[in-house]
Amino acid sequence: MDGAGRLARSLRSPGPQADLKAAAIGAAVLLREWFASRRPVAKPVGRPRFERDPAPRLISMIERYVPRRAGAAATVLILLSSAGFGVVRGGHVEELTAALSDARNALANSVGFRITTVAINGRKQLTQDEVLAIGGVNGRSSLLFLDAEKVRDKLKANPWIGDATVLKLYPGRLQINIVERSAFALWQRDGHLSVIADDGAVLEPYVRRRFTSLPLVVGKGAETRAKDFLALLDRYPQVRSVTKAAIFVGERRWNLRLKDGLDVRLPENDVGKALAALSKLDQEDKLFSRDIVAVDMRLPDRLVVQLSDDAAKAREDLLKDKKPKKKAGDA
Repeated sequence: MDGAGRLARSLRSPGPQADLKAAAIGAAVLLREWFASRRPVAKPVGRPRFERDPAPRLISMIERYVPRRAGAAATVLILLSSAGFGVVRGGHVEELTAALSDARNALANSVGFRITTVAINGRKQLTQDEVLAIGGVNGRSSLLFLDAEKVRDKLKANPWIGDATVLKLYPGRLQINIVERSAFALWQRDGHLSVIADDGAVLEPYVRRRFTSLPLVVGKGAETRAKDFLALLDRYPQVRSVTKAAIFVGERRWNLRLKDGLDVRLPENDVGKALAALSKLDQEDKLFSRDIVAVDMRLPDRLVVQLSDDAAKAREDLLKDKKPKKKAGDA
């Protein structure tokens, strides 16, 4: 594909056509003999030097009732059948089909139906060459024999493309309109990261850095539940801004992993109420700045906070210092 949107020609590699070529040569030889036999032949004068022995009865019946030149036709049929059997047995059906398609397209291109201009509308993530490759359009394709419905089906089968239309504008212009899905989040499961759409469809493995700003969801089933949960989390920017990942636990409820490593265990029900309480605690008591490692909000009537090891030891030492010391002489 050149910069002007024109498809460049590409050389066609020869396919396995030896069997068909042999069949064609055999058929040509038989036809030449048939035409030669149609020419008038001068009858010999006088008695022939050798007399033909009477043919067997079976042969005579065949010569009498079978149409003339049926043997030549049968030979051609056998040659073609042998060629076809060799192609199938050798596993060359797809290559032969491609070769025949290329020949058909080459004929159409030679009479003015070559695709010279391609217009692709609606692409953002995919390049023009990627769209054409997905649709199976290449430099050998002709507009006359291009199956627009088949190209559309191939495009829609790609996870990045939600919908597509293909228009053939004769004699040589192809127009493709696509609706791309948008990258919505990163989904991690079993140690593998994927880029997903908002409906949970996996668009591609995570390999490009331009997706690093997407929210991260983790766990089985998280890809299909992420849209609703992240929309709810957006209502509480105090919490969303410090969230590193949303973890779907047991396909029932969510945990939050904050950027400083703090784990927030949310309840299965009334998630919005729990997020509102969490946001309020941080605004009033700077909860996220405390030396804690986990906040458990699964119990409806209480909030459980787990201190870090250092904070727990400091608290324990503080409690020891506050205990009253025994006086001398006390029993």
